[in-house]
Amino acid sequence: MEAARPDAARTVVPEGRVVVLAGGLSHERDVSLRSGRRVAEALRDTGVEVVERDVDAKLVPSLREDPPLCVVPLLHGETGEDGALREVLELVGVPYVGSAPMSSRAAFDKPIAKAIVARAGLLTPQSVALPHETFRELGAAAVMEAIIDHLGLPLIVKPTRGGSALGCSVVREGSELPGAMVSAFAYGDTALVERLVEGQEVAVAVIDTGDGPRALPAVSIHPDGGVYDYTARYTAGSTEFVVPARLSDELAAECVRVALTAHEALGLRDLSRSDLMVDAEGRVWFLEVNVAPGLTETSTVPLSVQAAGLELGALMASLVGAAVARSTR
Repeated sequence: MEAARPDAARTVVPEGRVVVLAGGLSHERDVSLRSGRRVAEALRDTGVEVVERDVDAKLVPSLREDPPLCVVPLLHGETGEDGALREVLELVGVPYVGSAPMSSRAAFDKPIAKAIVARAGLLTPQSVALPHETFRELGAAAVMEAIIDHLGLPLIVKPTRGGSALGCSVVREGSELPGAMVSAFAYGDTALVERLVEGQEVAVAVIDTGDGPRALPAVSIHPDGGVYDYTARYTAGSTEFVVPARLSDELAAECVRVALTAHEALGLRDLSRSDLMVDAEGRVWFLEVNVAPGLTETSTVPLSVQAAGLELGALMASLVGAAVARSTR
């Protein structure tokens, strides 16, 4: 399994109107709008006719009355990545870039994704998923004591469904766990408590323009504060991104293998980004995967695209072409 070569995405300019969907009502609305603007501009630079749209009650009627060539959904968070929007696009009969509804649902739910990739032989940190009601009814103090006894410390707590590290907290002392649970529950009704793997954080994007999935060069992530949280992700200059990642050839190849295995095990298509951790012993751990990765100025995927010798607009145009071709088969 090799990383993508510069010719991995063929430059094909689709003839027809492409709708870029961005915004929505999730906590990641601002990031989605930034991703949408960047992709729309990149597609226009290749000669594609692009219309940028938010999601509202007029969307479905407009798609039915004047169907576009293709939709590029760039909604981050639950409203865009849980499969529901993609299911509606299929009901309307409009081609779209990205994974199918069922695969999107599985990837978006972190415990389910972890279970699937574990069955595929990948390492993923031991964890427990706790709905808020269960946590409260069984007694928060007793449950947290059991968590620490079983998983140990340090831990990382995050919502099971969501992205951009919103509601995510590192727990190094038992006294920090209650606050971390509250933060996670603020962004969802179920929290994932996971054993913290410390080491080098790496992001690997996978693309498929019609000739099979290929990985782009891995990006190593070095946040100034040591934690790759929301601020570190989206504040220019607060995180150093290195591509190709600061890894040995052997470890870089293993990160590529893990990302491709996760992409295929989850049945993903077109574009995904796997978040990985390389520990001090050289083991690569799967953390989560994103079916609508950020494409902003501070996101890792555009850096990988550039490092592979590709242009973002040309890549997205090729993905649009692949989606249209898929719909006509």
